[in-house]
Amino acid sequence: MSRPTTRSKNKRHRPIPDVDTTSEILRKIHATGEITDGDLKQLYKISKPICQGCRVNTKDNPNCFCALIPPPNGSRKSGLWQKVSDIVEALGPDPCKDLRVSAASPAGLTNLGATCYANSILQCLYMNKSFREGVFSVEPDVLKQHPVLDELTRLFAQLHASNRAFIDSAPFIKTLELDNGVQQDSHEFLTLLLSLLERCLSHSNVSKARTIVQDLFRGNVSHVTTCSKCGRDSEASAKMEDFYELELNVKGLKTLDESLDDYLSLEELHGDNQYFCDSCGTRVDATRSIKLRSLPDVLNFQLKRCIFLPKTTMKKKITSPFCFPGELNMQRRLSEPSQLDLTYDLSAVLIHKGTAVNSGHYIALIKDENTGQWWEFDDEHVSNLGHHPFGEGSSSSGSKVVRSEPVVCQPVSERVEGANENHVDVHLPSSEYYNGSNVERFTSNDAYMLMYNLRRDKEDSKREDVVHDVNNMEIESEMIFFNDDIFLPSHLGKDIKELNRSYLDGCEQFKLRKNRELDCISERKQEVRSLLSEAPVPSLEEPFYWISSDWLRQWADKIFPSTLDNTSIQCLHGKVPESKIGSMKRISSKAWNKFFFKYNGGPALTNDDYCMTCLIDGAHTVVCADSYRDRRKSLKGLADDVLSGKLVEGTYYVSKSWLQQWTRRKNLDAPSEADGGPTTSIRCPHGQLMPEKAGGAKRLLVPEILWLFIYEDAMKVKPDDLLGCSTFPLDSE
Repeated sequence: MSRPTTRSKNKRHRPIPDVDTTSEILRKIHATGEITDGDLKQLYKISKPICQGCRVNTKDNPNCFCALIPPPNGSRKSGLWQKVSDIVEALGPDPCKDLRVSAASPAGLTNLGATCYANSILQCLYMNKSFREGVFSVEPDVLKQHPVLDELTRLFAQLHASNRAFIDSAPFIKTLELDNGVQQDSHEFLTLLLSLLERCLSHSNVSKARTIVQDLFRGNVSHVTTCSKCGRDSEASAKMEDFYELELNVKGLKTLDESLDDYLSLEELHGDNQYFCDSCGTRVDATRSIKLRSLPDVLNFQLKRCIFLPKTTMKKKITSPFCFPGELNMQRRLSEPSQLDLTYDLSAVLIHKGTAVNSGHYIALIKDENTGQWWEFDDEHVSNLGHHPFGEGSSSSGSKVVRSEPVVCQPVSERVEGANENHVDVHLPSSEYYNGSNVERFTSNDAYMLMYNLRRDKEDSKREDVVHDVNNMEIESEMIFFNDDIFLPSHLGKDIKELNRSYLDGCEQFKLRKNRELDCISERKQEVRSLLSEAPVPSLEEPFYWISSDWLRQWADKIFPSTLDNTSIQCLHGKVPESKIGSMKRISSKAWNKFFFKYNGGPALTNDDYCMTCLIDGAHTVVCADSYRDRRKSLKGLADDVLSGKLVEGTYYVSKSWLQQWTRRKNLDAPSEADGGPTTSIRCPHGQLMPEKAGGAKRLLVPEILWLFIYEDAMKVKPDDLLGCSTFPLDSE
């Protein structure tokens, strides 16, 4: 048994237009000369039912208002009915999105292309409260003389008190004449920047500012060479050198303690490397080492992850995990015993993401001195990490760290083989390295620089962990104060105050513009829905108006519609022709009055504006088309006989290929463009008949009655092409 076909079962059939009915009515009008009300209702399709639920707007039903607007939860790509998010986006960038949450939330810095290395260092310096205070205390006259220091101060002031969530670093980067598209090494940048700032600040008369770089970052070391024979140190050993960071090896080393041991280890000089001792007067074996003489308040460790490969003359990044403590005691590292408490707390970790030396991305993890909260500074984006540098939950509980996989950092003898090598912190038992106390330790594959702050007395370190709104500034005596006892001088305070005012005004203006736009759209949507619900005419007896479908469609789709325009549905007599029924809709008087009152224009075309003249002309055209169709049909049979050879007697030549195409065309109501040029291909450039052997010049003789019909059609479609319809009788040369 064959399977029943279901292909067309659910197919949506298009309505067949009432062409035959219309033609019959027009033939009746032509025959009788009378037009009844029933004829008008059928010709103008007034009696068609009001549509509901069509997927498209039906053209042959003037009572269909479907699909002019999308369904309740639908939208369109443009115009009135597009998504609200797209409408808001078209207004331009929303400045409110860049609004800083609060003063307790640090601001970011814009990345100008490849300036992440500079942004990370700048954030580390700004978040150091003592350094920030020193920079803010520089006199205006000194700032004017040193553009780099001036721009740094302005940048710090914006980071401190701006309402923006991130600050444009372009002015400062431009002053340094840095190439935005080339990434530099963050360590080199810090070294050069501190050196430059030290020179600029030396011109200040404010003691706090003048030596702030040296006071915070400078320590002293000695390179000591000791004779193994007499035990005396070289004269150069007494010389102390300044350092602003300690460069530590990480290759083959797993912890910060191991790297410090390596840095301070003894180097034996013997053989070709023997040392000439002045006391002994000869070359002798000796030892050489680095001695730490004094330590700064901010201790920077540069981890030497980039090594040079002699074989390839290339640099390679070491990505092995490196362990470092949250608390570091440097007491035993000094060359001479000190009574000072040299306990340091981890304050910042500079991260270099990526495996390549000359590319990748820098971010900074920095601890807020006031609150103890850690923050991740990734250019414009600043994220709160809680009380751990790699995110909350990164403890011995084994929970994952934000943006990384957990790994347990243990003493070398207790390392777990196969552990994931990435960032994590873990509480460990007491260790001789950390004063016998439990100390948090952290491991990172990408840590590039470590910053430790010297621990202050408890009384000095007490601070309230209070969140303060940026807008709640207290302006007194032209100074801007914050509750953390840091202030902005008047010249900076005024600038920041003006920048904030301008920015907040911009935010407010955008909000007003957005609200006006959304209110306008909401009102327009309500207007469209309301008018379309009133548009259908309840009954055939009620008066109504005709309106252009094109104008109605753009009115329903545009936010700001144009003036009402019905000219496209008017005939030459100023009435409504039956031929325009597919381009217009029939609406109620109530709806028309509202349209006309709000949008003016016109003209007003009522139910009395049927064009009888056009109807009579249309009826005549239909009858003429009937006559033309019948004539063409009968003559087509004659042409078939000519082509088949049944009819060989003829009086006029036509192109054979043209006649073949003519017989294949559908039977039309009037001639078309293809009916032109029946003798073009058989006519030579001189206007005579081409030889039959010429290419494409084959012809046939047709009877005079067929030729006259062909000639008449050709002249109708191309009246100016006289040569294209040249007449070639039987005796043509």
